[in-house]
Amino acid sequence: MHGFAAVDYVLAREVLQRGIAALYLVAFVSTLNQFRPLLGEHGLLPAPRLLEWAGSSPARRRMLHPTLFTRVRYTDRRLAALCGAGIAIAAALVAGLPQLGPPWLPMIAFLLLWGGYLSIVSIGQTFYGFGWEMLLLEAGFLAAFLGSRDQPPQTVVIVLVWWLLFRLEFGAGMIKLRGGREWRDLTALTYHHETQPMPGPFSRQAHLLPRWFHELEVIGNHFAQLVVPWLLFAPLVGLWVPGPVPTLMGTAAAAVVIATQLWLVVTGNFAWLNWATIVLAFSAVGIPDAAAPASALPWMIDGTPLVWVIVTCALGAAYVVISVPAARNLVAHRQLMNASFNRWQLGNAYGAFGTVTKQRIEYVVEGTLDADAATAGWREYEFKGKPGDPTRVPRWFAPYHLRLDWLMWFLPLGRSLDDWFAMFVVRLLEADPPTLALLRVDPFEGERPRWVRTVAFHYRFATRAERRELGVVWVRERRWTVLAPVSLGG
Repeated sequence: MHGFAAVDYVLAREVLQRGIAALYLVAFVSTLNQFRPLLGEHGLLPAPRLLEWAGSSPARRRMLHPTLFTRVRYTDRRLAALCGAGIAIAAALVAGLPQLGPPWLPMIAFLLLWGGYLSIVSIGQTFYGFGWEMLLLEAGFLAAFLGSRDQPPQTVVIVLVWWLLFRLEFGAGMIKLRGGREWRDLTALTYHHETQPMPGPFSRQAHLLPRWFHELEVIGNHFAQLVVPWLLFAPLVGLWVPGPVPTLMGTAAAAVVIATQLWLVVTGNFAWLNWATIVLAFSAVGIPDAAAPASALPWMIDGTPLVWVIVTCALGAAYVVISVPAARNLVAHRQLMNASFNRWQLGNAYGAFGTVTKQRIEYVVEGTLDADAATAGWREYEFKGKPGDPTRVPRWFAPYHLRLDWLMWFLPLGRSLDDWFAMFVVRLLEADPPTLALLRVDPFEGERPRWVRTVAFHYRFATRAERRELGVVWVRERRWTVLAPVSLGG
């Protein structure tokens, strides 16, 4: 780093801009495919109903995060148009086209992505209530100020990305220490690979590793999230102490974060959380001893137009102010997890899995064509990602986000069935095509079932011997009836 210019981090900027744009592309594609059956005009939790409620009074309107749909009436077509525009802009950024122009061009492109996706998240209700939604929003906002190729990235913006990564990783580490005892007695990962929301194809193999390996996983996690994040800021020493060592220390910290996140990618399906962390970690990958650009003109500082230096410095000053609640939260006894402290979802608090579920309960949804529910033969609806058929090997979906499958994982953790699930059952009874498209298998191939019910099963990964003998990935045991048979008439 040389003053205002982070000349060692030109490669880091390339990865940040293209990587964050790629994640926005995935997010908009996911929304285009899933928003309308989940939250559209005839969705499980219709967004127009939320907007109508919010529009009934100024106080309610202030409770809603900013969204274009308070000014433009929501329709499914307009939602699709917004997603299409987001996909096009994100694709252009991935290709590096806006970055070829002046710095305001990629800035506008990223701010359009941020504003468009904020408009969606703000009306997404429980289906968009995940920490990685606000993470993507904040990452996209900061990416808007990384500049273009005709100048080096600004030091203040690179440091703000480090601050985001620090809150993400250190916040997750602290929430674990303050959370379940399993993180302190090193047993958390003896359960997690099996009970995580959406296992991947190698989750079973990870679960069957010896106990000592799982203990080392927890120790490695604590090191990566509680110690390593501090080293992200080591390159700042280079502003006063010459030499490549500070930059190399930051690069080493980034390597540790990337390695641990890749292990999570291999063993799970956490939408774009891990991929976003990997992209953000590249912000600390520097090339030491890069030469500072000359500033021959009075309106240039370290090779950057003065106006852009002023804009980015103002951004840094504003971020100091809005980051105060998140900084306090990191040291708070009752630390909040995935919390936003302002309407724009910037300067957020992050964290995940403060406690680990010890057993896996799955709600299996079944239907029948038979008239008599008491003697009926029942067939299962298969979801794309969540466990169902015990013989089916889990698949990779991340960074794509299967929102219905994730919400199904949360259901057994609550005390009652959520409102959206009741409407989901109704849609199954109606054989609603958009809803059925969210599933992997409709056992009735578009025909309306007479009855639908929900049964709770305990799932565990099959041992190696059970896998060889029975050919199953999961061993399951029926526990209780969650929802007794219901029909449209009932």
